[in-house]
Amino acid sequence: MTSPSFFDSPQGRRLAYHRTPGAGPWIVFLGGLKSDMEGTKALHLEEWARREGRAFLRFDYSGHGQSSGTFEEGAIGDWAEDTAAIVAGLTEGPIIPVGSSMGGWQALLLARRIPDRLAGLVTIAAAPDFTEDSYWAGFSEAQRQQVMAQGQVEIPSDYMEPYIVTRRMIEDGRRNLVLRAPLDLPFPVRCLQGTADTAVSTETALRLMEHATCPDMRLTFVKDADHRFSDGPCLGLIEDAIVDVLDAIK
Repeated sequence: MTSPSFFDSPQGRRLAYHRTPGAGPWIVFLGGLKSDMEGTKALHLEEWARREGRAFLRFDYSGHGQSSGTFEEGAIGDWAEDTAAIVAGLTEGPIIPVGSSMGGWQALLLARRIPDRLAGLVTIAAAPDFTEDSYWAGFSEAQRQQVMAQGQVEIPSDYMEPYIVTRRMIEDGRRNLVLRAPLDLPFPVRCLQGTADTAVSTETALRLMEHATCPDMRLTFVKDADHRFSDGPCLGLIEDAIVDVLDAIK
């Protein structure tokens, strides 16, 4: 594992990243909640981009991986600030975000913030609005009372150690919802979703598809693929989705 470079954001966060120059548009990988830029998908896509001569950026949100801060301090809006800042500071021209899970939500927030810079978008098990529709909606009354009164609650995960969900994450998430207001995506969008995903449902993928306004949006279901979406065939499908977007914008 090579040592990362660091970017100091306007908010005072020190963000670890790896940047591979090449032909644009820039491919920007946006990881999931509590994931980091050393994951299988990020590393695979970086190697693919090198082979193809494509510009590629992967990074850790604050409180993730090798960046500053702790996970429990963070929230959706903080990570959206991180994403916007590092994209502005380290890329130029058109970009194609590739958002995995929570990174899919981040990609949609970025599309709302800087729509003119997005040439296209790829999502992998996108999890927009999950703090409200998964966490809060799934909490028992006791958990809701605990997170509001004590400031946090612990919930299990099928894919890693339990999550600490904070009151700030819930309240900040409500300020960043993307499925409650018009969502205009005026560029090619490719969405990938596994049917065996226990973290993000196929219903979520369909809801995003139905909600967004987009001239060229396609959703691909992969039978028996889980939330990691990281085996050989799934990685190939991610490559294909990026190439499909690139072909659509030629």
